[in-house]
Amino acid sequence: MPPTPPDSHDDPKKPSSLRVLVLGGTGFIGRHAVAALHAGGAQVAIGSRHPERHEIAYPFAAMRLARFEQLLQPDAWSALLKDVDVVVNCVGILRQRPSESYDHVHHRAPAALALASATAGIRFIHTSALGLHEGAKSRFLSSKLLGERAIAASGSDYAIVRPSLLDGEGGFGARWLRGLSRSPVHGIPRAARGGIAAMTAADLGLAFAVLAALPSLAAHREVELGGTRRYGYAEYLRALRADYTGTRALQLPLPNWMARVGSHVCDVLHFSPFSYGHWILLQRDNVPRPNRLPELLGREPHAIGSNIPPEPALVRAGKIGPHDLPDTTASRSP
Repeated sequence: MPPTPPDSHDDPKKPSSLRVLVLGGTGFIGRHAVAALHAGGAQVAIGSRHPERHEIAYPFAAMRLARFEQLLQPDAWSALLKDVDVVVNCVGILRQRPSESYDHVHHRAPAALALASATAGIRFIHTSALGLHEGAKSRFLSSKLLGERAIAASGSDYAIVRPSLLDGEGGFGARWLRGLSRSPVHGIPRAARGGIAAMTAADLGLAFAVLAALPSLAAHREVELGGTRRYGYAEYLRALRADYTGTRALQLPLPNWMARVGSHVCDVLHFSPFSYGHWILLQRDNVPRPNRLPELLGREPHAIGSNIPPEPALVRAGKIGPHDLPDTTASRSP
């Protein structure tokens, strides 16, 4: 029997025995996880670099200071992991900053967290990425791969979650791609032949909530997730554009050298989510094998498009109640 999503129609006053710490819970991925967990009745704590900035937006959650560059040893995690059953790590950086390196954020801090979780008997759910591979000439990608290997060797009860491309309200990359799709001209790198199984961030949040509720993650060590439709890069831009207009953009092939140079320029100027690591990923399939999202949700993933159900971020903003989220129980498997 596959796991089923948490019931968003339980009594909101009913206490939950599940205590979950969501690291990066105010970011794009993390806030969808927080919303789904809260809707399912979990007691949520949020780890953030600036917890004081988010207390009003998350009145139901305990805010905890979490700066990964200061959490490089297992003992450093003890205070954050107090009174926690499950920790969900949604922290990641697109580019390095003076106080945050890829090695610290993607590798050494998660490795220390995994060891601390093993010692404390806490289940550990870690967000990684599809398409990681040995020899990738990108510190963004190589640091994530080192992090995965350290977690697997930690002895913790862990799950490594690898989502495909995400679409949804509030994401830098998602917003940028949708803006690009509206342009009358799309530049398509010739080597961008990898497949994309785009999925909604709301579905990813629900998948985290399902995993967090499991008594053991032993059957979910590596969890690859995506939508049910496989897109090419050019096709995906056309699908996004169809939400706004019936006209087609002119899609022009770009020389590979131009795309590579452009990725390095974006890395230097930080004006776009496109990076050298993403240039590498565009050349490879970003498709889950197998796709465990339908199993976790108990239904087919939502399609990318304008008819996406209300975003969990609306719960955080107080525009809808947590029990007004889409009913995910109607399509459960028996």
